[in-house]
Amino acid sequence: MIILTVQNLQKAFGGNEVLKDVSFTLQDGQRMGLVGVNGCGKSTLLKILAGKEHEDGGSVSLMKGIRIGYMEQQYAARPGSTVFAEMEAVFAPVFAMEEKLRALEAQMADVQDEVELARLGDQYARLSDAFEKADGYGWRSAVQGVLSGLGFTKEQYDQEAAFLSGGEMTRLCLAKLLLQKPDLLLLDEPTNHLDLSALEWLENYLSSYKGAVIVVSHDRYFLDRVCTHITELLLGTAETYTGNYSAYMPERAQRFEIRMRAWEQQQKMIQRELAIIEKYRSFNREKSIKAAESREKRLEKVERLERPEDEKQVRFRFEAKRRTGDDVLSVRDYAMRFGERELFSHVNFSLRAGDRVALIGPNGIGKTTLLRCIVGEIAPEHGAIRWGANVDTGYYDQQQKTLHPDKTVLDEVWDAFPRLEQNEVRGALGLFLFTGEDVFMPIRTLSGGEKGRVALTKLMLHKDNFLLLDEPTNHLDMDSREVLEDALDSFSGTILAVSHDRYFINRFANRVLVLDKNGVTEYLGNYDDYMAKLEAQRNQSDDPARAAGMTQTAFDKEKRKQRLAKEQKKALRDAVAAAEERVAKLEEAVAKQEEKMALPEIYAVPEQAAQAAREYQRLKDELTQAYADWEAAEEANRTDE
Repeated sequence: MIILTVQNLQKAFGGNEVLKDVSFTLQDGQRMGLVGVNGCGKSTLLKILAGKEHEDGGSVSLMKGIRIGYMEQQYAARPGSTVFAEMEAVFAPVFAMEEKLRALEAQMADVQDEVELARLGDQYARLSDAFEKADGYGWRSAVQGVLSGLGFTKEQYDQEAAFLSGGEMTRLCLAKLLLQKPDLLLLDEPTNHLDLSALEWLENYLSSYKGAVIVVSHDRYFLDRVCTHITELLLGTAETYTGNYSAYMPERAQRFEIRMRAWEQQQKMIQRELAIIEKYRSFNREKSIKAAESREKRLEKVERLERPEDEKQVRFRFEAKRRTGDDVLSVRDYAMRFGERELFSHVNFSLRAGDRVALIGPNGIGKTTLLRCIVGEIAPEHGAIRWGANVDTGYYDQQQKTLHPDKTVLDEVWDAFPRLEQNEVRGALGLFLFTGEDVFMPIRTLSGGEKGRVALTKLMLHKDNFLLLDEPTNHLDMDSREVLEDALDSFSGTILAVSHDRYFINRFANRVLVLDKNGVTEYLGNYDDYMAKLEAQRNQSDDPARAAGMTQTAFDKEKRKQRLAKEQKKALRDAVAAAEERVAKLEEAVAKQEEKMALPEIYAVPEQAAQAAREYQRLKDELTQAYADWEAAEEANRTDE
């Protein structure tokens, strides 16, 4: 069933025509990824679909009654409102229904007229059904589940939302939107500010979402796991592909090749016809001139294909001006804290020539801080590093703090490499799409992606043999990310990169270091290998204590300890299951009591009506306590894990 149709959509800002002729349809249940280079109009298209912007031409048709949820990039919480209160606000209509139900109960207890009683009972039954469908009994658990999944702790529930960081505010906006469960979700970069565990939760949530989704994201791993279709905005038009991102990429290349071959074949045919026409005319006879005119008319009727165009792509490669020794870097017992807050301690690892290492871990654990310690920007609280021979370090700072805001693009690069000729600097910038007057733009006027390209230009020209990269794919469009990955793939040096981009990690890494407050854990392979090993560890049936070579006595003690731990976990899981079962039974009892109270005859005897109301309130009180017991059991189970 088609729920959205976009036809010939157009949108311009001044003389810049962003959307020229965009058309596509969306079926109920489809999850569409919207991709394209930076500035191609993806966010603009979402705003038009959400009613935040008006199109200049074309049309947007929605199925009647469709509820749209749009994730805003800039979200402001209500002054004085807590995190939990912001979530509660989503259920304001549910609370209003509950108040109406209580009022109807009071009215039905007092009314004597049977006709009026029947009318109120019918109204009560309909409202009660709507209340249940709106998750009136389970809203609190829904709020806690979404907040927990997106990385909010229980300690943050009572925190004033206005004081959240920018990333936390974005996650709060996403949480509210998911709780509303609209028929069509419009998400603009929902994976920003999410750590890996929150990303996995969101992917699982959206993969089973009952409505339709349109999502703008540069996270290719996310698009692979979530999307059923990909729509690419290219030169103001749209083209839709079936499948996820990995299915879209080869299909996109194949379609481009087919269009290019068709155009080339038509051009050959046209040139051949023109040559024949010219030859006929050269005979200068009436018959040959008529033949030429006839061919000209046929040629004029041919529908000319346009030459296929692709967006300009960044193209570059990294080179190392010299080789390092076999040992590149050794980090020993690194520790770092800010005031009372300890980020990490006992960090130990070594890098050898040619290593390609991804450094991952939860947000706020200190990954960027660790890189800054290694390059000497800040000093660790404790620990030391030892460098190998001939190591030249190149550092990519995700904040681009080393760029001078008042310099032009050309001066920023040229001042760093004064021995180069201007044409050499401009040539390097041209590889990163800075051409013509672009090189005279001040750094402060650039977008995040453009600043990243300037920083990559400088990094490429340095020709260092050890690259330390802090979120290098941030702000880059997908084509630029692919080119960066190809450049790193052909790089002969050593790489240490902090990244949340799992697709990027899969492309470049041969080792993964997971940072936590107690140090780093090393895994061989890329991100998928790391996840497979985690899963294997969870499912491993062999006892690790036996593998460690314990004595029989120590082994028996460890087995008893593990058995007791398993029994405790089982008891906690059983407690959760029992609490869930009790909640389900009480919800059923409350629903039956509501059906009973909706019957007009019960109010014929006032004492029966009063007794029914008291029983209903007793069940509601028990249900409230059951919810509290359920939450407590779940919390105990999570804590034990």
